[in-house]
Amino acid sequence: MIRILVADDHAIVREGLKLIIGETDDMSVVGEAADGWETLDKVAAGGYDIVLLDISMPGLNGLDVLRRLQEGYPDLPVLVLSMYPEQQYAIRAIKNGAAGYITKEEASVSLTGAIRKISNGGRYITPTVAEKLAECMFENSGTDFPHQLLSEREYDVMLAIASGKRLNLIAADLGISAKTVSTYRARLLKKMGMQSDADIVRYVMKSGLLHSA
Repeated sequence: MIRILVADDHAIVREGLKLIIGETDDMSVVGEAADGWETLDKVAAGGYDIVLLDISMPGLNGLDVLRRLQEGYPDLPVLVLSMYPEQQYAIRAIKNGAAGYITKEEASVSLTGAIRKISNGGRYITPTVAEKLAECMFENSGTDFPHQLLSEREYDVMLAIASGKRLNLIAADLGISAKTVSTYRARLLKKMGMQSDADIVRYVMKSGLLHSA
């Protein structure tokens, strides 16, 4: 029996996922979490074979939870679940250690198959995501989503700038110097072919990336 922890801040979504999983005989939802910190607490208590993790949750967002799980529980597979199109967050989730990425829209059809594949040591990656991963490997700056080429720290700085924070505040939040923040800013501007903070704000808003912050 595959024991699953479902982490999503919407009770109705958790109930829906439990119904889908409940139709099978080889897997069961044995735990639920409504935010990032509760997810980490539940995992620490043990008893799970897979974590089904929403990417957008209050408190500690899904990507931060994923990073912490990879650091503390590298052998625990995580299937990221999101309402956002896979081209926005799938690459970042996979790069941070997710065993797969599935949209809530396709969950009713593909969820149980994805869980089985991951529980057997595989990865659930759609052809679209596989193609984007290949692009990133070759640092194809022509990708439709250039933020996928950023390092995690560059990505964090980008979101902070887009949210209106000044460099000194970003530095304090990240525990680095303002000079280092400026270096990351320069790097991300170059990688994304941008000239100013205004370009960053427009890109982030258009892409809906602040939903993951």
